[in-house]
Amino acid sequence: MPTRRSVLLGGAGAALSLPATASPASAIVPDWSVELVDSTMARFTPATLGGWDYTRGLYLYGQYLVYKRTGNQAYFNYMKAWVDRFVDGNGNINNSFNNLDAMRPGVLLPILHAETGQQRYKTAADKIRNRFNTYPRTQDGGMIHNTGFVGQLWADGVYMAQPFIANYAKQYNQTYGFDESTRNMVTYFNRLRASNGLMFHAYDADGSSGWATGADRASDFHWARAIGWVAMAAIDILEVLPANHVRRQAMIDIVRHLAGGFQRFQDPASGRWFQVVDRGTTSGNWTETSASAMFTYMISRAVERGYIDASFKPVADRGYQGVLQRISLGGDGRTNLREIVVGTSPGDLNYYFNRPRQTNDFHGLGAFLIMSEQLTRVP
Repeated sequence: MPTRRSVLLGGAGAALSLPATASPASAIVPDWSVELVDSTMARFTPATLGGWDYTRGLYLYGQYLVYKRTGNQAYFNYMKAWVDRFVDGNGNINNSFNNLDAMRPGVLLPILHAETGQQRYKTAADKIRNRFNTYPRTQDGGMIHNTGFVGQLWADGVYMAQPFIANYAKQYNQTYGFDESTRNMVTYFNRLRASNGLMFHAYDADGSSGWATGADRASDFHWARAIGWVAMAAIDILEVLPANHVRRQAMIDIVRHLAGGFQRFQDPASGRWFQVVDRGTTSGNWTETSASAMFTYMISRAVERGYIDASFKPVADRGYQGVLQRISLGGDGRTNLREIVVGTSPGDLNYYFNRPRQTNDFHGLGAFLIMSEQLTRVP
């Protein structure tokens, strides 16, 4: 039987039914985090969930948050079984880590080390940590998105690597990780910042890429999920960054910059945000689920921590309700999360508009869980 919680009637924006004993002022709606995890585990075993991939790392981190709230050991065991496909008993992990995307599942390794005490997870985490010693960077210190993309910074990449470095630093008392993660965040922000409160998708140091046609060799457009990755990375790093760190205020300034943009460009009709954030009135644009969840998460946590004023809370509330409009239970009793854009490189406007949209894509599942656990904890 799915876990249920009470909310105001209509608050979830989903189809609701009142039990006979319910008061007219309330209705019972699903605990959507639990429903989504149960549905995903029913659809995939750890062996069929997919390979060592940032989308699976994102999703399983979200599932871990649900485990921490509910105490359902099956959620943890599932995550561990997936990681154990790639990490052997001696901590060997067969990956060269030549792109930032490959780093993201590594965030699960210190978690598993702390939860189980098994050294192999620390050994595997060390491999990723040590890769940063030689990982290529731009002249101003930004880790390039992929070793095959010389000089390119994609906003997507900060979430893939920088929270891992910061969390590793916190858990294993290595101050390097605080310095490195914040240095990268500031470098990316300086290269991609836009005056409207948003960020551009990517930057190419020599301007040779076909998409690097914007000012200062950046791309031209504000792709929502690219900005969402930066938003979540900034918040997650601030959670572990020492209060006296020299770049702590710079990290808060990133959050404040984005909060202003998110407030400015939130769709008043749905509460969500558009695929190309500032082009809400352009034909062909559409509101995208994963980025809307990411923006909502950042705003909610930033208000909670006092990084931004409490007047931003309605932005998170509207975003939450808007994302909940995109999840429902199918006839099989399993969740369906809709309108999630697939992986996306820098491109022109029509490229962004025409990217395929999927139901239950792991970009959206992971972002939804992270948002849902925040908004469940801080209503």
